[in-house]
Amino acid sequence: MIRKEHPRASDAGTAGASLGSEESGLVLSKRDAARLAREDRRARAEDKPFKGLRRVLAQISADRQGSLSRPGATGWNRRGGGPMGFVERPYELQGTSVQLCGYWPFIAGSGVDLVGAPLGVDLRRRSLVCADPISWFTSELIRNPSAFVLGQPGLGKSSLVKRMVAVLLDWGIIPMALSDARPDYVDLIRAADGQVIEFAPGRSHINPMDVSTFAAALADVQNENAREEGLNDLRTQQLSLMSGLVAMFARRSLQPHEITILSHAIRTLDPDLATPVLIPELTEFIRSRPVTLRNLTLTHDDSEAYDARVQGLLDALISMGPDGLYGDLFSQPTSAHIIPGKPVVFDVSGVNENDSVLMAAVQSLCWNLGTVTVATEKIVTTDRGIPPKHYLLVMDELWKVLRASEQMVYFVDSLTRLNRGRGIGQIMITHTMNDLKLSSETLTDVAWGFVNRSEMVFLGGLAPDEMGNLETVFALSNTEKSWITDWTDDSGGGVGTERRPHTGKFILKTGKRPGIPFKVVQVKAEIAVTDTNQAWMTSRNGTPASQ
Repeated sequence: MIRKEHPRASDAGTAGASLGSEESGLVLSKRDAARLAREDRRARAEDKPFKGLRRVLAQISADRQGSLSRPGATGWNRRGGGPMGFVERPYELQGTSVQLCGYWPFIAGSGVDLVGAPLGVDLRRRSLVCADPISWFTSELIRNPSAFVLGQPGLGKSSLVKRMVAVLLDWGIIPMALSDARPDYVDLIRAADGQVIEFAPGRSHINPMDVSTFAAALADVQNENAREEGLNDLRTQQLSLMSGLVAMFARRSLQPHEITILSHAIRTLDPDLATPVLIPELTEFIRSRPVTLRNLTLTHDDSEAYDARVQGLLDALISMGPDGLYGDLFSQPTSAHIIPGKPVVFDVSGVNENDSVLMAAVQSLCWNLGTVTVATEKIVTTDRGIPPKHYLLVMDELWKVLRASEQMVYFVDSLTRLNRGRGIGQIMITHTMNDLKLSSETLTDVAWGFVNRSEMVFLGGLAPDEMGNLETVFALSNTEKSWITDWTDDSGGGVGTERRPHTGKFILKTGKRPGIPFKVVQVKAEIAVTDTNQAWMTSRNGTPASQ
């Protein structure tokens, strides 16, 4: 029997079971509508697993598209690439020579793990030695992604570090040489299509208060708490850096009221971190005696008292400005900003090494810019849900950084303590432990802590009197001491372009374990970018250097 009924809007089954006979006023019975609704729900339930599968496949496709632009830990996952094959290690066992003799010839002395950048050959076993601070840290071979390199000049320290930098760069790690004073890393970074930023009077400009590019990146962060936290940290970094620079040029610590004046003036002129203040503008604002600064300095209507309170601060700012010794180096808009995600080197070779104030100021600026770049990018990538990039900071000629200013000692100390949480690896290079003996015992203890906290230490040729300094940090066997001192011997080498006989020889020390002696083996492609004697190239080729 067919009845005339009006379908209800709430009846999903009736709405889905219409036979298209509405013109005749005929509809299904409630029983038929319920049956069709059950069948529809059953079909939807059966389709749910396929929806989940489609979502998984879509995510895999998106991940694959992302992998086309950057290599993974095992290589390029794209056409013409393919992940690197994995060979499982054979089963290992240990025992005495009496017990294990029956396993001959299926036994050999254990070697170093083949994890990290290939560096060279073991001087005892002739086996391959692989190591770098980031790969060993991610493989849980060391607890901190840091390395320290010690050795006399000309024994291959820079070549060793450049090998690790080049390999890690190919594996997706981004190198940052933030204070290249010789320069040693410009050719390598340029060959890797990286960014070379030159800081020197008359060649470029750097505004120490310019954080606008970082603020613009943080403005797009969707997470409000993360965005506000990032902007607050950025403001703190800006004010801290500027206060430190003014103190360097004033050649004294700033008074509390001077720090307050500086902070208030910068906040007033650049409230949203989007309009960088120039030093002449900051100087003129303080000179204008605004009411807010009068109240902060407790001088109120007394102009002479106000001028006396700000005179020292103005003197330092004027010396940083266009009328000071360094011209427009700090008083013009920044010439080049760091491009996140690209290898970068700050070439400070044009800075007079004898000018300790300028060297300290430039190095402080470079290191602050580098760390702010890493911190900002971490917030941005986390907000976008994309894999964060990891950076490798290279600190060559560490003694120059540490002796530039007391502030840099504590800055590097903070970096070595917090790098693991920030996703940053680091390599510090210097000549001897004596380079870490600074102006006071307190600063020396802080600097020696850099070596203590470095899980991976590379020791090149060192003088015999260095052994006492080394033994205060970690244990060395008599054999290891003999190697290190013998490698400073120049006798037996070739002539002309032949290397010194012990160039490239190092001991790799990790904790209290015995060291691994090895020799760095260079390939032909590296030689052009690892030669630190290019200033003598014309003389070596037989052409007078003056021509």
